[in-house]
Amino acid sequence: MTQEKRNLHKAPPDGGWGWMIVIGCFFVTVCTRAVTRCISIFFVEFQSYFAQDYARTAWIHSIVDCSTMLCAPIGSYVSNHFSCQVGIILGGVLASTGLVLSSFATSLEYLYLTLGVLTGLGFALCYSPAIAMVGKYFEKRKALAYGIAMSGSGIGTFILAPVVQLLIEQFSWRGALLILGGFVSNLCVCGALMRPITLKEDSLHYPLKQEQMENEPTQSGRLDSSCSPLCQDCSHKRLCYCTKKEYSFLLKPKFMVLAVSFLFLAYGCSPPFVYLVPYALNVGVSNQEAAFLMSILGIIDIVGNITFGWVTDTRFLKKHRYCCYLIAVGLDGLCCLFLPILTRFQLLVPFSVMFGYFDGAYVALIPVVTGDVVGTSSLSSALGVVFFLHAVPYLVSPPIAGWLVDTTGDYTAAFLLSGFSMIFCAVLLALAKIINRIKKKPKAVAVPTSDIKQEIWTNGDVSCANAINQKEV
Repeated sequence: MTQEKRNLHKAPPDGGWGWMIVIGCFFVTVCTRAVTRCISIFFVEFQSYFAQDYARTAWIHSIVDCSTMLCAPIGSYVSNHFSCQVGIILGGVLASTGLVLSSFATSLEYLYLTLGVLTGLGFALCYSPAIAMVGKYFEKRKALAYGIAMSGSGIGTFILAPVVQLLIEQFSWRGALLILGGFVSNLCVCGALMRPITLKEDSLHYPLKQEQMENEPTQSGRLDSSCSPLCQDCSHKRLCYCTKKEYSFLLKPKFMVLAVSFLFLAYGCSPPFVYLVPYALNVGVSNQEAAFLMSILGIIDIVGNITFGWVTDTRFLKKHRYCCYLIAVGLDGLCCLFLPILTRFQLLVPFSVMFGYFDGAYVALIPVVTGDVVGTSSLSSALGVVFFLHAVPYLVSPPIAGWLVDTTGDYTAAFLLSGFSMIFCAVLLALAKIINRIKKKPKAVAVPTSDIKQEIWTNGDVSCANAINQKEV
């Protein structure tokens, strides 16, 4: 009880232990998203060892991404009803176990289960709770904090891509997966850093004091005041009510549009990461140069994370984060449209730079834009839903792209479909923004007075006009 009172804050502290949370989230993204990206480096090894086509091999990466996103609500549930620390530590154990077991694989189906489902589930328990914790500790510098935290994906890719390639050459793909399993176990350390914090906004939904729960009436109209984030403090009926209120943001029109856009975004962003290395090898680039392309993409991803986060925290752009987000998504899709005509290493480097920058830019803004729509108190649950929506596109997009490669004999159709999907996401968000602005335009209301007839713009507030009339009288 004393601990809970001490950690109750009226507003996010915007610093202090929050920077340790940012560091912890940074390493969580390294161990989850960067490792997931580096699985594409194993693509050619798996394909040649198991003698399978592009489509079947691509299912490995798809299942990892799908499991991570599909199980994101489970991560949010564990974080909300137990603690973020429990979720991340448990996720680290599962993910590490999955990678270690994958090193003993005897078939692709074995990898689907261990590297795909088990490792993906572990990543899911870590990823969304860690990101939500950053949003609880920061408000004024939220975009910058998220930019630093999410840059772990880029930095991790930059460092891990050549390291994984070197490990494969030295110890084979089995040894590389075994070493990655030990590396990912550091998620347990990251989980230990996630000190819980309770904001005043949260306490409006989940009062902390047991005395309040005992003294307050138990009528159905007051159920919201007796809900607790801990499942053991709620009866079955109250727990159902808490869950209903926790996910009430699903009915918001703005969130619905954002949710639909994520489906197209998730479909478009996955194939370039999966097929960049195989495409580079197909056009004659060496193994080391192909891995270096992933490193370039990763390091520029960091620049996009931090610079876009810092810029959108400035006074001028803070109100326009939504527009900055959709511009970054649209330009990322445009980069994919040009990829099929880039057939040399010297031309693929600029693609890695541009695609990596805008990918880092919009990834840093996803939790910020989501938080602006649903509020801080619902951010953890909302991120669980957001990542859940990424699941099916992540699952089907690499195999569809692989099927297009097998059918057409080149990568053009796969990359064009990816690019147009991301552009459509940006267009959808832009149309929703325009329609929302049109609906908010003020209406003119003519208000006559005893002496002079005036037209007063009140935006529909008649009481304002009456107050002016009384003052004049």
